[in-house]
Amino acid sequence: MRRRAFIAAACGALVWPMRAVAQPGRVPRLCFLTFDPGTPQSPAKRFEAFFERLRELGYANGETISIDYLHPEGRSDRYPELAAECLHLKPDIIAVTTTPGAHALKDATTTIPIVMVGLGDPVGAKLVESLGHPGGNLTGLSLMTSVLAVKRLELLKEAVSELSRVLVLTYSVDPISPLQVEAMKEAAPTLGVTLQVTDIKIPDDLPAAFEAGRTAGAQGVLTTAESIFRVARARVTELAARHRLPAVYPFAEIALENGGLMAYDLSVREVHRSAADYVDRILKGAKPTDLPIQQPTVFQLVINLKTAKALGLTLPPTLLDRADEVIE
Repeated sequence: MRRRAFIAAACGALVWPMRAVAQPGRVPRLCFLTFDPGTPQSPAKRFEAFFERLRELGYANGETISIDYLHPEGRSDRYPELAAECLHLKPDIIAVTTTPGAHALKDATTTIPIVMVGLGDPVGAKLVESLGHPGGNLTGLSLMTSVLAVKRLELLKEAVSELSRVLVLTYSVDPISPLQVEAMKEAAPTLGVTLQVTDIKIPDDLPAAFEAGRTAGAQGVLTTAESIFRVARARVTELAARHRLPAVYPFAEIALENGGLMAYDLSVREVHRSAADYVDRILKGAKPTDLPIQQPTVFQLVINLKTAKALGLTLPPTLLDRADEVIE
């Protein structure tokens, strides 16, 4: 069973003005900027709930809304270019799914409303002033990546009690990467582990990173929660299996679909549905600066026992009892 719940990050009632942002009689335009390839008709799988919720709210692409789907084709350095393209399309509102993309958009406009579709740490990445009062033209949902990175390190230590050295794969191009790494470094001494942090520039860097980690004596592996690891998840899990390294991942589908040992994640579906609700509220007149950043409060632990058996790993019963989903 998966449990999901979300609360606003600040107390107080929200007031939603009913004044439409788009001009009367004009179909509003949404620019959707993401790392994952796709189209409005066939978005990346993890965004299906966002577009589904828009349809439930009455937004049919080409009829009651016009949607542009932009992605950098695997190159994060293209976000400024795509932000300029997005503005050239004259959108009424923008939705963005990555922190580098949000920074490019923030640099490009201070007037067009921007909804963050579950970004790692909007405050730590200096995108907004605070969760309760974001200020400016950005609002949306946070994924609390730094807090969850530490939780995954704790889970890995619980799964492998003798764990003393962990390979941490990260993507420092994304501003949420150093925030997660720093949080884990602070927690590592208490857990009795040493971190071997390796920066990945492109997926082709992964084989050498795993080889170096194993040579240095790594007994487990973690990835930080950047989109590159979601896109390259099949390769990551194949390498973890080849080097017989237990791993805890930031995305549930890696354990559910790709054979990852464990994943600790939130309900991405609910995050994306809530982001679509924010788009609707703003198109009906709400101001981003008045809408608190939402944070998840309930998470899901997925354990793949097939992978545990393949690794010869016996997981503690206390860990299995806490799992929301166990794959046998």
